[in-house]
Amino acid sequence: MLTSFSEFKYYQSFRVPVESRDDVQFLVEFENDQGRLEFVEQVKLLDVSMTGIGFTTPAPLPIGTTVRCSLHFKRLRFDFGASIVRAFHEVGAPSADLMSYGAELDAEDYGNMKRFIEQYIHSLPPERLKDSLIQLALTQHYASEKEGFEMFSLLLSLFKDITQFGNKEKFVESMLEEIVRILNGQRATIFLINTETNELEAVAALGIEKELLKFDYRKGIAGSVFTTGVSLNIDCKTDKVRFSEEIDRLTGFDTRSIMCSPISNREDKIIGVIEVLNKRNEDRFTVEDEKTMKVLALILSSVFHNYNPISEKSLIRRFSTPYDREYAWIGRSGQTSELRKAIVRLKDIDSALLITGEPGVGKKLFARIVHNEGKRGLAPFIVIKCKGVDEGSLSRELFGDGHSPSKLEECVGGTVVIEDVGFLPLSFQLQLAKILTEGRLPGSHIALDIRPIFTTSRDLRAMTETDGTFNPDLYHLLSVTEVHVDPLRKRPQDVEDLLSVCLRKECRKQGLLLKEFSETAKEQLVSYSWPGNVAELEKAVEKAVLYNPKAHVITDLGSKSAPIIDVTKTGNCLLESIPHADDPAIPLKDRVALVERELILAEIKRHKGNKSKAAIAMGISREALRKKMLMSDEILEGLRQAKTGAPAAETKAA
Repeated sequence: MLTSFSEFKYYQSFRVPVESRDDVQFLVEFENDQGRLEFVEQVKLLDVSMTGIGFTTPAPLPIGTTVRCSLHFKRLRFDFGASIVRAFHEVGAPSADLMSYGAELDAEDYGNMKRFIEQYIHSLPPERLKDSLIQLALTQHYASEKEGFEMFSLLLSLFKDITQFGNKEKFVESMLEEIVRILNGQRATIFLINTETNELEAVAALGIEKELLKFDYRKGIAGSVFTTGVSLNIDCKTDKVRFSEEIDRLTGFDTRSIMCSPISNREDKIIGVIEVLNKRNEDRFTVEDEKTMKVLALILSSVFHNYNPISEKSLIRRFSTPYDREYAWIGRSGQTSELRKAIVRLKDIDSALLITGEPGVGKKLFARIVHNEGKRGLAPFIVIKCKGVDEGSLSRELFGDGHSPSKLEECVGGTVVIEDVGFLPLSFQLQLAKILTEGRLPGSHIALDIRPIFTTSRDLRAMTETDGTFNPDLYHLLSVTEVHVDPLRKRPQDVEDLLSVCLRKECRKQGLLLKEFSETAKEQLVSYSWPGNVAELEKAVEKAVLYNPKAHVITDLGSKSAPIIDVTKTGNCLLESIPHADDPAIPLKDRVALVERELILAEIKRHKGNKSKAAIAMGISREALRKKMLMSDEILEGLRQAKTGAPAAETKAA
């Protein structure tokens, strides 16, 4: 009788038998009554599985005993923990005291055991492997008698093909025929990802020319299974899979039902899918078919276990060089390329970094990427918000209060982001500048080991030099290195890529099949000005998914009462970032001069401080540029004087 779930898992698992001639060295230790580790004598390894081991020894080991084991085979050696879950007398043993034990591995050791089993099985000759798997098939408990016979038939035919074919392509084709027979389907295809074209391509197909089958890796049922890793069993007539209808028009085939499962390589990356179409005499494939399909996908995964494509062109992060990243700067515009280069230049320096740009452009994401890619990437990453936070809470986070430490102290070796620093109270700015200059908090002898990054959507230069609302010492400290992120309307080439990434994330978040925008909807979204930048785009994609839960292709961008994008927005983000530009109390002529001033400063910055080149680019003379700057400076100085009551300062021409 099985006494525990652990014993049941051990009993049901596929166990690979080990023989003494295989030269596998195996040692077992357990903790004795004195708390010391003691070797178990006369141990013999019987079998191994992904989750457990079987061995014999005359030593008494009660169920629940924790043991430490060591496996050594060829160049591979690893130690692991296990717990005894099954113990019984070995039948026919030469000694009556000989016991057979089953032990379940600790979960953290599954990866090492997987590598051992792979190396061990690859060393077995074909006949030995065939006999072992036939034995496994006979001893495995299946859900039904029919399923057991079908699986045994499949294993027999597979090993016949392995010994007969040295050619992988012929073996895969033969396997497809067997898959169709076992599942009683009409057609089957194996797709693998091509990272150069970002397409799923058929490497083997039954019932159709495989050259016809290649498409974007995000499309259709196959694309959904590839991107999510979740197997699907679909009735096309009920679920109305539009992409399958497009393929049917191309191939002349009538798809009624689809069953699709992912194929993985030895690194557990999903590299493709196996797809079987049209269950004969039924509307869809059965639950038993799904179980069989999972085993078939595992067998195919072993066939393609060495397939690991890497490409600079890949849109799929897990196949892009140099390595997979959770945070990525998406897009292909020239400005995005410059930002990626800036990340490489700035990631390993310790000096302060200022990131400027309109609200929603992704300043905090850029800071996160700089942190992750740099030498501080494994240390803490802490964000301190300045906007919309009461002064008491902000003071505690920045400087501590005797009861709770400062966030600056907690972030040892890491990165601290001061978000929206333009909203930091003036009294705090002087304190922060002093702390960062001295490298320690007041009264503390411990040096701060942090990399400060500041973000802002305000014009700190104007706040410092004109308004007097920003501390000059802090501005000098944080403006040594500055990166500006353009608004989304200035880099429309990035919009389509951002839409694709956000749509995939949102579908996965909502547990839905992967969707796509129709060409008409995509054109409308790309041409939209996005005054709220990436933050607005992410919200729009979320609405699109929620408004269209059953549609595979999103064509509806919402009604007038509940729009996905608000085309009536004029995009006044720029005015919000220019001091006094949206103040109705100021004459229109002066507000226009202030807007011109910001445009001129941006153009001068673009030409690296060369005012003559900036003037030529704007189609005005150098003298006209000087006069416009002089007039705008006088306006700002007058506003400052009116606000503070200070005497007017002498104005210098640009």
